[in-house]
This record gives sequence, C-alpha cells and structure tokens, in this order.
Amino acid sequence: MKDAPSSYAAPELEHRAVHGYRRAFRRAGSGPPLLLLHGISDNSETWVPVMAGLVPHFTVIAPDMLGHGGSDKPRADYSVAAFANGMRDLLDVLGIERATVVGHSLGGGVAAQLAYQYPERVERLVLVSTGGVSREVAALLRAATLPLAPAVMAPLRLPGSRLVVDAAARALGLVGHDLALDREELARVLNSLRQTDAVGAFTRTLRAAVDWRGQLVTMLDRAYLTDDMPVLLVWGDRDGIIPVHHAHLAHEALPHSRLSIYEGAGHFPHHVDPERFVAELREFVEGTAPYRHSVDRRVELLRAGRPRLEDHDTAVLG
Repeated sequence: MKDAPSSYAAPELEHRAVHGYRRAFRRAGSGPPLLLLHGISDNSETWVPVMAGLVPHFTVIAPDMLGHGGSDKPRADYSVAAFANGMRDLLDVLGIERATVVGHSLGGGVAAQLAYQYPERVERLVLVSTGGVSREVAALLRAATLPLAPAVMAPLRLPGSRLVVDAAARALGLVGHDLALDREELARVLNSLRQTDAVGAFTRTLRAAVDWRGQLVTMLDRAYLTDDMPVLLVWGDRDGIIPVHHAHLAHEALPHSRLSIYEGAGHFPHHVDPERFVAELREFVEGTAPYRHSVDRRVELLRAGRPRLEDHDTAVLG
C-alpha cells in the first residue's frame, strides 16, 4: 500500500450503535458525500491512501462493515444484502440521505446491492475490482469456504504468522502468479484475522458469497436496472483475486459505464496509483449528474425484462 502524504492525519475511528451493535467508521471533509466500502477481512484503513485527496472536496464516510475492523463481530447475517441494509441504516444514523457509493472487492458487491435495494440513496456507483460479476474467484478464497478451513486458519492468530504469509506470497511470485503483486496487502488483511471472533465473521461473510465452485452472487442479471445511473469501473489488469475480464463483462452489461484499467496493478489499484484514482473519481463525480430514482422508470425496465446476456456461468443474486 502506498502511504498517504506524511502531512495527512487519517481521521480517527468514530462509533455508533446500529441495531445494538457497535459500528466503526472514519469521517472527514465536507461537500458531496462519498461512502467508501472495503473488501472482505479489510477495514476502513484501506481508504486512507486516497482520503488526503478526497477530503478537500467531499464528505468521506468510510465504515468498518459489521464483522470487520473496529466494528462488532457478532454471530449474525453477513450476506451482501444484510451489509447493504447496514450501510443504509448507518447513513440514516449519520443524517446522510444520498451518496456516491464506492466499493472495493466485496464492498463493490455491497455497493451494487445497495443500488439495487435502495436506488433512491445512491447518486453514482464506483466499483473497484468488484466481486459479484461472475463465478470465477481465486482458489484461495474458494478453499477458505470448506468445512475445515476455520481450523486451518487458526495459526494465523499466532505471532509470526504474517512472515509466513509474506513468504508464501513471495513463493507465488517466483512462479509468476499475480497474487504476489498484492503480498503486502494480503499479509495486512490476513493479519486482521488475529482479532477475537474475526475468523468466525470472515468465514460467515465468505460463505454467504462464495463456495468451493466460486462466487454465488452476480450483478449481471439486474445490471440493466442501473441504466440511468452513472457507473465507474476500476480494475487492475493483473488482479489475481478477481480477474480483469470480469471488468469487461461488467462494462458490457453496463453499456453506459466508464472503464478504467490500471496496467500492472493487482487487486488494489487504488493503492498502486492513489493520485490517479482520486483524479478519476473527482472527474467522474464532478462530470456526471447524480442519479434520480424514478419508480415509473424502474417499473418500465422490470416489465421490459433484462437484455439477454451470454451464459457466463453466473448465479442469481438473491
């Protein structure tokens, strides 16, 4: 991860109770609201490298989703739909009616689900290396859904486990696997599993979206409902978690979307070139009109039905 400018002090975590559970988030800046959603087993810290460039122009809200970071990790519903509900409720608690929603990886799936469930709350959609396009996903995540996976991951809580993870990632690099590009990120994210109850929350979250065959959810069958919504897709061309051809599938299903590919980047393009990401995000927000939800238009689209898509071995979002 590239560091944020040394003069920038990242906002401290704030906390609010939603449905009796503590939700952590970072909030800074002023202007149009941006809701930034992290990936699985990650947290709001992932957005710190781009916050310095965003807070002079936007009100930035970066939550730790339930089960992640400084938020509570109860035995609860960790489905994509439940995360979308939680983000809507957090916006209500914070008094934010509408926002441009930016999601990375799992957070992209949550952002897309939020746009589907509560389109009146979403002005624009920015999907960064997003999950929920097609079944294909890294074998590492598929394996983590298997019955004995939580026991196998238990050693991650031991001292020195980060060094083992880093060594494994370096070994992948020796055989040319793109996962090695993100070895520092993977070590940081896996290090979060040392927190109490984090493995259980991670496992429930993953199993709600992935099984041994791949991703269970897709946005493709409902993407046509965002026909009038501004959408920006951002991807690394060497993503070892969710391959870049998913970006092209999503772009095809969202014909009015913009697509930005970061050459040489893996699963965290916003960390590889945060300055470019901030510039593109600002231009996208400032250059597009916010989406205005129309019930009549939504009914018209639903009755017309989605355009026929090629069979990409996708499951139905539910």
